[in-house]
Amino acid sequence: MYYPRIKELRLEQGRTQVNVSTMIGIDQSYYSKYERGAQNITLEAIIKIAQLYNVSVDYLIGRTDKRELNK
Repeated sequence: MYYPRIKELRLEQGRTQVNVSTMIGIDQSYYSKYERGAQNITLEAIIKIAQLYNVSVDYLIGRTDKRELNK
C-alpha cells in the first residue's frame, strides 16, 4: 500500500529517510520502500511513525484528515 502522508510528514519536518528509519528502528532501504509503496508497511512500523510525528495511524493511512491526536 502507498501512504503519501508518511513522506509528506518527513519532508515537512526536514528529516531524512536515514534519520527517520534510525528513530523507528528499521533499515533505511525498508523505509524508502514504505514511502514509495514498494513494500507493505508493518503495523509496528506505522505505529512508530505515527508516534514520531504525533499523529494518528488513521491520519497516516488516509482514513481521516484530522492530524492531531485526541488529548
